[in-house]
Amino acid sequence: MTRTPDEFPPFGPGRHLLSVQQLDSGLLSQIFELAELVDPIAAGTVRCTVLDGAVLGSLFFEPSTRTRLSFESAFLRLGGEVTTTTGFTFSSMAKGESIHDTSRVVSGYSDVMVVRHPDKGSVAEFAEASVVPVINAGDGDGEHPSQALLDLYTLTRELEARGKTIDGATVAIVGDLKYGRTVHSLMKLLTLASGITFRLFSPASLELPLEIENYVAERGHRIIECDSAGDAVAGADAVYATRVQRERMTEEVLATANVSGNLLNRQILHDAGSEDIVIMHPLPRDSRHDSFDLSADVDDLPGLSIFHQTDNGLRIRMAIFLVAMGCSAEAVKAATKNQSWNAALDWD
Repeated sequence: MTRTPDEFPPFGPGRHLLSVQQLDSGLLSQIFELAELVDPIAAGTVRCTVLDGAVLGSLFFEPSTRTRLSFESAFLRLGGEVTTTTGFTFSSMAKGESIHDTSRVVSGYSDVMVVRHPDKGSVAEFAEASVVPVINAGDGDGEHPSQALLDLYTLTRELEARGKTIDGATVAIVGDLKYGRTVHSLMKLLTLASGITFRLFSPASLELPLEIENYVAERGHRIIECDSAGDAVAGADAVYATRVQRERMTEEVLATANVSGNLLNRQILHDAGSEDIVIMHPLPRDSRHDSFDLSADVDDLPGLSIFHQTDNGLRIRMAIFLVAMGCSAEAVKAATKNQSWNAALDWD
């Protein structure tokens, strides 16, 4: 019988990362400290070979640009090598091969695997059959633990830059809360802080699943249901906007949800008195007209942090690999040296 992600042991050397429920405050501190350590490596100012000879198996059975390239770049920056496949068409699963067989075979070629799959729970199946650590890069409407880690890291840094802390923060979350796996993982991870108030807004039929609401409430945090995005952001320290996961919805659900127009734009923030709020989005952002997403007209506001998230994603994923591969901070420092080609460039 396949285990659910939260039934796996705490994340650590040689272990899978499938759910944020495998993390605790101590692990968060370790990952965030490693992310700070690898900052110059991520920026390309120094070179690291701590994962020299290690091979990443990158298996993405669902469309992805940012997450896949972020994971692969993270591994390469640490001196490792990458083998990759994208989509079912280019996999033996198109011939009817099972998840078990695919995982066992590819893990035999790899030292760690990153897997994205459109079905909830599928990455846990990969982990069951794998002989190396598996990192969940998104499983349907289930979880996305590395995104939650980079989101929390970004949110913590953005609040600290404003003289605030994550403890006691008010976070507005707006958009598709039903199918948005990034929302599910982030809300679970935020329960490790204290006194969080969540102000939620979603269209009809896209409300937060009851299991996530209960998980948050049972850990002593507050949830306020709001009637509009403007109501949600009023008085909040940060807003996390999510696109509508149309690829996971039937036409009937889409019609019921009535997702058209702007989810969140500059006028809404202005009317709510929240133009200086920290603005986050897991991306991709649907930039098409009438897409019911975060409008580009907020991009020059001082709190826009969506590209800080993507930059931090590289650092966090490097840290995840270091933990999974059992690499200490001392090992990273010993395997790091100046990058001669970068030093010759004039960045001014």
